[in-house]
Amino acid sequence: MDLTPFRPQRIRVMGEPVDLVTCDDVMRFIARKVETQQRAVIVNHNSHSLALIRKTPQMRDLYDRADLIEVDSTPLVLWGKLLGKPIGRGNRCTYLCWRRPFWDLADQRRWRVFYLGGAPGVADRAAERLRERAPGAVIETRHGYFDMTPGSADNEAIIRQINAFQPDVLFVGMGMPRQEIWLAQNHDRLKGGVLIPVGAAFDYEAGVQKAAPRWTGRLGVEWAYRFLHDPKRLFHRYFVEPWELVPAAFTDLLEGYRPVRRSAPPRLIQPHGPARYTSPRRW
Repeated sequence: MDLTPFRPQRIRVMGEPVDLVTCDDVMRFIARKVETQQRAVIVNHNSHSLALIRKTPQMRDLYDRADLIEVDSTPLVLWGKLLGKPIGRGNRCTYLCWRRPFWDLADQRRWRVFYLGGAPGVADRAAERLRERAPGAVIETRHGYFDMTPGSADNEAIIRQINAFQPDVLFVGMGMPRQEIWLAQNHDRLKGGVLIPVGAAFDYEAGVQKAAPRWTGRLGVEWAYRFLHDPKRLFHRYFVEPWELVPAAFTDLLEGYRPVRRSAPPRLIQPHGPARYTSPRRW
């Protein structure tokens, strides 16, 4: 794998910055940071995060720190294309898109991976399955049901556990915006590692939640599949929150609009001889 540094193109969509990367780019980025023992933060944007970041200061703080901001939304990709941005379907990246190459690398390179999140027992079950698939990876977990108040006994114990483990990659899966708030509050106390909020990643690995087929993401209908399987929890996210983004969409349209300057039509002059057309005089 090529581990040379690269700088992805960063654009703004819905008023927020995102990076135009592919899943291969994300793997290269993680691998380079791990191999060179550099700190990094990877986050992602979808319609849910775009709504939450506008009213969650701690989440804004984490995204301002982020080294890489993935696009985790086919509708967001399509909106960017409509605006004329250089974005394509290959730029949609999320844990479920790059989970296989990630665990292949973790297996080959014996990465140390810590997962914080999920209900008690769920992450342990996921870790057992992943150890069978990637025996070279060293995995430790801690469930996400704890008092995350800064300075609480629970929070202090978790910080000590993570730092003692010294992960190459720290996944935090406690749902938005809780996972982002926790990372923002504790970022400076975590020693090393690539920090990535990943939602219900280990719920999928444990089989507690069924991941949407990948073709639904490619067609932009993954949200419909997920809504049909969990309508009560997702109704507000899919049918109320998007209306909060209307002002940002109008801003995108206004910023993207560039009036076309049309040159004046050629004028007929007839100083001598037959009629002829000339362009307007340039001053």
